[in-house]
Amino acid sequence: MEDEREDVQKKTFTKWINAQFSKFGKQHIENLFSDLQDGRRLLDLLEGLTGQKLPKEKGSTRVHALNNVNKALRVLQKNNVDLVNIGSTDIVDGNHKLTLGLIWNIILHWQVKNVMKNIMAGLQQTNSEKILLSWVRQSTRNYPQVNVINFTTSWSDGLALNALIHSHRPDLFDWNSVVCQQSATRRLEHAFNIAQCQLGIEKLLDPEDVATTYPDKKSILTYVTSLFQVLPQQVSIEAIQEVEMLPRPSKVTREEHFQLHHQMHYSQQITVSLAQGYERTPSSPKQRFKSYAYAQAAYVTTSDPTRSPFPSQRSEAPGDKSFGSLLMGTEVNLDSYQTALEEVLSWLLSAEDTLQAQGEISNNVEEVKEQFHTHEGYMMDLTSHQGRVGNVLQLGSQLIGTGKLSEDEETEVQEQMSLLNSRWECLRVASMEKQSNLHKVLMDLQNQQLKELNDWLTETEERTRKMEKEPLGPDLEDLKRQVQQHKVLQEDLEQEQVRVNSLTHMVVVVDESSGEHATAALEEQLKVLGDRWANICKWTEDRWVLLQDILLKWQRFTEEQCLFSTWLSEKEDAVSKIHTSGFKDQSEMLSSLQKLAFLKTELEKKKQTMDKLCSLNQDLLSTLKNTSVTQKMEAWLDNFAQRWDNLVQKLEKSSSQISQAVTTTQPSLTQTTVMETVTMVTTREQILVKHGHEELPPPPPQKKRQIIVDSEIRKRLDVDITELHSWITRSEAVLQSPEFAVYRKEGNFSDLKEKVNVGYALIFMFPKFCCL
Repeated sequence: MEDEREDVQKKTFTKWINAQFSKFGKQHIENLFSDLQDGRRLLDLLEGLTGQKLPKEKGSTRVHALNNVNKALRVLQKNNVDLVNIGSTDIVDGNHKLTLGLIWNIILHWQVKNVMKNIMAGLQQTNSEKILLSWVRQSTRNYPQVNVINFTTSWSDGLALNALIHSHRPDLFDWNSVVCQQSATRRLEHAFNIAQCQLGIEKLLDPEDVATTYPDKKSILTYVTSLFQVLPQQVSIEAIQEVEMLPRPSKVTREEHFQLHHQMHYSQQITVSLAQGYERTPSSPKQRFKSYAYAQAAYVTTSDPTRSPFPSQRSEAPGDKSFGSLLMGTEVNLDSYQTALEEVLSWLLSAEDTLQAQGEISNNVEEVKEQFHTHEGYMMDLTSHQGRVGNVLQLGSQLIGTGKLSEDEETEVQEQMSLLNSRWECLRVASMEKQSNLHKVLMDLQNQQLKELNDWLTETEERTRKMEKEPLGPDLEDLKRQVQQHKVLQEDLEQEQVRVNSLTHMVVVVDESSGEHATAALEEQLKVLGDRWANICKWTEDRWVLLQDILLKWQRFTEEQCLFSTWLSEKEDAVSKIHTSGFKDQSEMLSSLQKLAFLKTELEKKKQTMDKLCSLNQDLLSTLKNTSVTQKMEAWLDNFAQRWDNLVQKLEKSSSQISQAVTTTQPSLTQTTVMETVTMVTTREQILVKHGHEELPPPPPQKKRQIIVDSEIRKRLDVDITELHSWITRSEAVLQSPEFAVYRKEGNFSDLKEKVNVGYALIFMFPKFCCL
């Protein structure tokens, strides 16, 4: 019965998948179990259902297949598809029941719930099966021959399907002609043909699979949902209440019993925290690798290796109690014994083939883990059949004890019992030996991984210590080299993360006597390794942030430094090109004065750049903490300060030379008068750089540029201001003199105009020079 239902589901689900592939333009599958094993077709199906591009592994090994299936399972989890007790190995190994369970969950999510979600929301209902049954009963209530109370037996005669279609599309066929049809298979064939030709619904079911005593529920649900998708969707509250009043079945079906039984767990899972890691601040860059890891160890407790892990042969497994009770409750005869013996021997042969098909133990730790869990399930299966073997042996003993057998029959039964017991014992020993070998290989590989991780951590810790001792710099190119060196370390951590991830599910085999000790020792070892791993990851992240900060500050300082150096060179060249003597006329002299005034103005504005350079320098040095870099940068700033002072002195010298030229071209102005006007009061700015000591002190406060004005310059300033005021007074007297009256009477102002222009220009220049 179970095998028949599995075959029906296989055909229905295969047709449903191919119907989806037809919509997506994908190639159809032929064998549901084998075609989904590599995970590629499963990803094709999910691509079409989700509308997302899902890349696939390029290889064709078991590992690639597991990765593909794992990716598909993650997609299903993100879409809230129920995946209880379904793992990647089940699909890759071609497990029929779990493969069918996976596809059913996909159908249930995208075919049933998605199609019915709107009407369920409107009715405030969460049970899709109840809504679908209410819709069917409401649609067929006017058909007295039809009474649908479930999604199994109510559909066997074919009337329900035809009535459902006819209730919404009476124009498609005559109902009475269907009722008159005596064959259920023909009625079903009629409904499937009408649905395909008129409604565009694929033939997901075969008539002979539905025309049975107990049709497959999931197959019927899948097909009826397809009808619900294309027919009017109207469900009343009364119809729902009517379904709720229907009698509920009291018996648990075989399929439901299997699902309940399959949810039992075998090994205890203990989570061992490898490292707590650390919490990054919001300003930190996104981590490129995990800074912590977790190991999950499956501790399988075994007793004395010489003892059998199976119960006594005379005891019955819980699942076989009914079988044993049935045998004991019936009259013992040779026929019943032979029937039971054949059944057990058939299972025993299958179990032997399964053990043989497991193949050789791999040398890859991930594959060995899969082999271990597969064999663990196999051992559970042997345990569940232990009682059946014991019951047959007990039945044979009772049969011999009745004394009703002939001598030949008794001898034959004894030989059969001996053969059964011998084959069972060989299978038991072989399975235990395989389990022991798997344990040994797996532990060896895992211990090797732990040793390799320990060696890598030791080497990397020494590597980070050397990197930390190396001073940053001493120039920008060296810092860039150190940044690249740090990137290599990050890449190595990413590669090692693969090994750490491989240790996230350790399987540890311990015996009853040393179980707690072995567990505690492993947890301590994992904790130490995890702490070391987390420390390396944290150091790497922190140093990366520091390197990026210093690199950015250094690049900004270098950029400002280059710009300021270029500006100084341009101004030095401009001062050298200004004529300070031998003027051809008054306009040439005024042009030189204007150039000097412009340079003075620019020099005043550029003071902020010098302050900015000092600030950037202090910010960089406080972060860098490198003595040689400090000395080098202070030398740069000293050079800038010297060039700045030289530029100021050149401007003073040029101004003095122009004043001498003015006295030569304007005899009416005395040397003292000219000097009164063009004397410049300048300040010499010094950049004070404090040289570091062997041990750098805490970051010093930002340096301030200081103005040095000696007493002699102060005296000159006072004298020049007094003389300037005297000159202005004399100029006013000149304007009121008879000479000026002659000029005004004759209208000849050219000579006087030149004198006034010179005086005006000098007065105009004086405050600009004093500002520097």
